[in-house]
Amino acid sequence: MRESTKVISDPLSDALSLVRARCRITGGFRAGGQWSVRFRPEAALKIDAVVEGRCWLLADGRQPELLEAGDAVVLGRAGAFVLCSDPAIPPVEAHEALVSSGGALKRVGSGGEVVVIGGHVEADSGGEELLLSVLPRVTRIMGRAPEAAELHGLLHRLLEESTAGRPGAAFAAAQYAQLLLVQVLRLAMEQQAAPQPGWLNLLGDPSLRPALTLMHSEPGQPWSLEELARAAAMSRSTFAARFRAAAGQPPLTYLTRWRMRLAERALHDGDATIATLAAQLGYASESSFSHAFQRITGTTPGRYRRRRP
Repeated sequence: MRESTKVISDPLSDALSLVRARCRITGGFRAGGQWSVRFRPEAALKIDAVVEGRCWLLADGRQPELLEAGDAVVLGRAGAFVLCSDPAIPPVEAHEALVSSGGALKRVGSGGEVVVIGGHVEADSGGEELLLSVLPRVTRIMGRAPEAAELHGLLHRLLEESTAGRPGAAFAAAQYAQLLLVQVLRLAMEQQAAPQPGWLNLLGDPSLRPALTLMHSEPGQPWSLEELARAAAMSRSTFAARFRAAAGQPPLTYLTRWRMRLAERALHDGDATIATLAAQLGYASESSFSHAFQRITGTTPGRYRRRRP
């Protein structure tokens, strides 16, 4: 196997950076007594987390789920959902139920034993679909799990930065929101009982990670199935079957698609010639690269570059 001279990459960081994924905290509320609020998110990928207390979640036709302090839920095109103190209470639309309290948190009901913060995940045009394709419509992150301790701390720091009004709070909250996104995805990888095939499931398999790291750190190398299998300490057939089950596609197909994501970013952000880009990504000619790019993206590299703003 080839000796790598490059810094070993972190595939999760690579993927989030490549699609410009970022989490934005957009609000929160404090609730108590008897209450029920229906939310109709505009964002395709939403995150809500219970910082204090507990409440019920009604979403996507599922049975009501009790969310406790430290729990988070990721909703991917799940449509309207309800947070409430009791599933039997008829919900009120959020714009009617949430009342300004003069601070960062709105108020609903009487009392304040429950605190929920919410936000959404933004990514570039292809990145949003990449994230949605690997997450169920509703993903609940269990805060009581031992590995979720960091999530508790992040939620409280986010709440503090969002409500204390200290200098630099907006910047600090944005950084904590990014950490929240990473931690939620880590926990989704670890806690999903039946993960969907895709890159998130692939990242969650430690046996496949060495091969994945090679593809991410040196995408221009002509990696063979045998080399990748050797990195994973498996036979070719076992590696190919396990990779396909995790990713939903064969290893070399994944590598080609990863190269094309890198090419899209380079064409959007940089000025390298198509020939230079083809060589960097391991293609023997500009025409072979252009053919692969059009097969994956539906357009030529030149047209893709001309479309950039």
